[in-house]
Amino acid sequence: MAGGPVTGAAGPTADDAGGSAAHWRREAAAWHNRFIMLLDRSPVPIAIADTEGVISGVNPPFAALWGLRPGQLRERRLLDLFDPQDHDRLRRLAEALRTGRRSRYHLPVRWQGTGGTPGTGQLTVEPVGGDTQNAPALLVTLREEEPPRALPGPPPGMDLGEREAEVVALVASGATTAAIARELDLTVDGVNYHLGRLSRRLQAPNRAALVARAYVLGLLDPGSWPPRARAHEPERD
Repeated sequence: MAGGPVTGAAGPTADDAGGSAAHWRREAAAWHNRFIMLLDRSPVPIAIADTEGVISGVNPPFAALWGLRPGQLRERRLLDLFDPQDHDRLRRLAEALRTGRRSRYHLPVRWQGTGGTPGTGQLTVEPVGGDTQNAPALLVTLREEEPPRALPGPPPGMDLGEREAEVVALVASGATTAAIARELDLTVDGVNYHLGRLSRRLQAPNRAALVARAYVLGLLDPGSWPPRARAHEPERD
């Protein structure tokens, strides 16, 4: 009996394979464009680099630190832009990348920005992608530290005399009237005299209000403990 044509499910054709490859290329291009759009719209400075720290792309906030356009930082090295402040941590990061360990690494840095303006912050470096054949890319984000704000000095005419400064600092430390008298070699009445004058000048009805007003007016250094007056003028009568 003559055999007829064999029927059944046919395997994938070259056209099918080509169509599938084209489909995945389109999908990859679409995801790449979405990623670039999200990167550009992020307010956080972000860079993409290889494991040698060579930049392949940055977003506008990252480039703006130096007053540049994103394309102007391509092929630059991160270590040419930033000065690491913890070299032990930098060595540990380099060793982790060399041995293929995946984690999130933090590195404090400084840099000279637009017009030489100094900046400080923390880089977060995270390996992403890659496989056994290819090294990962590094996703690098920067958290900028705000420059310290200059503290206001005492208002005109509100400077403390030397003895007043000593008294208000001891009050802020929690010392009692008797303890202040012993510390400053005064009588209790002498301490009460200074406290009364300070309370009138600072319009403070009690010790807690006196200390609070002294800090608000810049008469006490907020970064010191034990409390310390920021400045004083010669004692007045």
